[in-house]
Amino acid sequence: MSILLDIVIPVFGLVGIGYVAALLRLFDAERLKGLSYFAFGFAIPALLLRSMARMELEGQVAWPFLLSYYIGTFAVFAIGLAVARIAFGRTLREAAIAGMASSYSNTVLLGIPLLLTVFGERASLPVFLLIAFHSLLIFPTVTTVLELGRGASEHLRHIPLSTLRGLVRNPILVGLGVGLLINMAGVALPETVDSLLQTLGRAAVPCALFAMGASLHGYGVVGEKAQIGALVSLKLLVHPFAVWLLASQVFALDPLWMNVAVVMAALPAGVNVYVMAENYGAAAQAAAGTVLLGTATAVASISGLLFVLGPQ
Repeated sequence: MSILLDIVIPVFGLVGIGYVAALLRLFDAERLKGLSYFAFGFAIPALLLRSMARMELEGQVAWPFLLSYYIGTFAVFAIGLAVARIAFGRTLREAAIAGMASSYSNTVLLGIPLLLTVFGERASLPVFLLIAFHSLLIFPTVTTVLELGRGASEHLRHIPLSTLRGLVRNPILVGLGVGLLINMAGVALPETVDSLLQTLGRAAVPCALFAMGASLHGYGVVGEKAQIGALVSLKLLVHPFAVWLLASQVFALDPLWMNVAVVMAALPAGVNVYVMAENYGAAAQAAAGTVLLGTATAVASISGLLFVLGPQ
């Protein structure tokens, strides 16, 4: 019960408040755009920069940790793609979106606030590693399958450059990178700068969660309910189980790192799944339904997972 009261309700409660505010038209699209820009362009980068600059770094990249998460992630991506193709008869492009919806966690909007609330600043390094590789690995993979699905192989050569450009322009990765450089240089943040970043970073969690809730308004679970249910089940149940199996039985990770990987995998699909689906005109309805239903259902599934994992 304490997990529900202390962690899950405050986190998902802010998501719910944002959703209701948008539903009642108390928070329109223009305000959402401004809040999202502040959260992702300033508050979250400040929070992560300060955390990375202050924490004790490991001596090397934790490859077993990354392999645990991403082998599990791409295995579930393949399962989601196969289920959409075989069980529901979708096109390759639609199946690519289904695979992404089954395996692409909401790492920024929900993951950062939730994981730092649950595990504290000690989770900053594993969270940083997952986020740093998340878009780098998943977006090119999904984009490649989408381009193959529409027979546009001439666009494939542009994928690496466009991916790199997107990563360099990502303020969250910039904040993490600057914090990492400061840490590696052994330089302490001046007290004034540290205080400024701390104040700005405190706005990250409420703003990100509220913005996420508001952004979900307008999505719906209309049609394709069987497929949406299957994708949500893959994302909330199969994905974390696959990561847990690899982290605990194959790579024997440290408990903190294992728990971070498993909780990250247990997050619902991120809104970028819907954005990608809209951009390619493929399975947008299924993507929207999976994001909305997955986020609503995750309140119960993540509560259960945190209870099983025990005190953090």
